[in-house]
Amino acid sequence: MSNDFTFAINSIDFDENYHPSDNTRATTNFANLARGESRQQNLRNTLKMINNRFNALAHWDNPKADRYSVELEIVSVEMEIDNQGNESRFPAIEVLKTHIVDHLTNKRIEGVVGNNFSSYVRDYDFSVRLLDHNKGQPQFSVPDDFGDLHGNIFKSFVNSETYQQHFTKPPVICLSVSDNKIYHQTGNQHPVLGLEYQPNESSLTEQYFKKMGLAVRYFMPPNSAAPLAFHFFGDLLHDYTDLELISTISTMESFQKIYRPEIYNANAAAGKCYQPSLNNQDHSLTQIVYDREERNQLAIAQGKFTEEHFIKPYQAILERWSAKYAA
Repeated sequence: MSNDFTFAINSIDFDENYHPSDNTRATTNFANLARGESRQQNLRNTLKMINNRFNALAHWDNPKADRYSVELEIVSVEMEIDNQGNESRFPAIEVLKTHIVDHLTNKRIEGVVGNNFSSYVRDYDFSVRLLDHNKGQPQFSVPDDFGDLHGNIFKSFVNSETYQQHFTKPPVICLSVSDNKIYHQTGNQHPVLGLEYQPNESSLTEQYFKKMGLAVRYFMPPNSAAPLAFHFFGDLLHDYTDLELISTISTMESFQKIYRPEIYNANAAAGKCYQPSLNNQDHSLTQIVYDREERNQLAIAQGKFTEEHFIKPYQAILERWSAKYAA
């Protein structure tokens, strides 16, 4: 395996004083919230939503629903590329790390790393490469090696000494369900994760994350409106404590209520057979300003930035490294 790449980690607190760093992808969900006139109120309301949801799920020995609060840390991962003696860094991955504060015992408990997932290379794959591949084609298709490089970069990071030094457990990434799939309840129920669902077929996102080494299961937590997609290594139900799982649910469900209210802030909960819809009018809006249109436009700009500053300059090195890593 090639050792061309190493990783460096920087982190910043996500609180009501958060300002996005220059290296943060502008489409990153929490960066979107932290801009404009409403930025501080947005951040305050988001954190309040997360804490309220955490306490609702961690209801045992918590009569006033105020025992816990969640602290969030934005973890930015830079990839160091040694190109013939000239070291260059590229902002490869950005995730969230949760910490749980127990105000009864005055303990700060480590939560889960992952949660939200941002990647410039994913922007390139979906917003540049996939579009170019399908230009002028009568039928949509996906390149055979689609997601290979991105998957190998992610696996290399999770297996790196840098990751092991900073985090004690593998990441869990929590995403929205796909609005072009149908989900069926399986009959399995977990006390924290809730009702399990299975999709009628695999989505492109699911296949992309599989190349990152991640399995996926879909659960709708108690009093949620829709299932969430949990991408993980190992055994999701046994490798993490209830409080760790609740930290992920409370954080990512709150974000999804802001980003996709049609699905996650719907006024009626998903039934036994469920197809999400972004056209669902029967939903409530949060008091948090989020620019979804801007996010879509920026994804293309960031994909082109990646092509110009990472894919093209280092293409030969990246292809050689990825082939060695896969071997």
